[in-house]
Amino acid sequence: MKYLENILEAVGNTPLVRLQKVISPLDNKLLLAKAEFLNPGGSIKDRLAIYMIEKALERGELKEGGTIVEATSGNTGVALAMYGAVRGFKVI
Repeated sequence: MKYLENILEAVGNTPLVRLQKVISPLDNKLLLAKAEFLNPGGSIKDRLAIYMIEKALERGELKEGGTIVEATSGNTGVALAMYGAVRGFKVI
């Protein structure tokens, strides 16, 4: 059985969905949408959180086990909290 080691591995592995009703079938075109709402945190902000934290770690602006401070209660906050919980950061 295939499984993920942690929830962060599911981020970005969202499906492409064909939008059939948006364009005419006569146009012979393929229109796809990336279903980012199927990320574990429910939005594209999951990708943003991973990118921001990994860049901060690379630049030395954040240390392993450090504290992440974000003034939001929205999708970015949810994504940062999820990442922090998995990686051992305190998120406030």
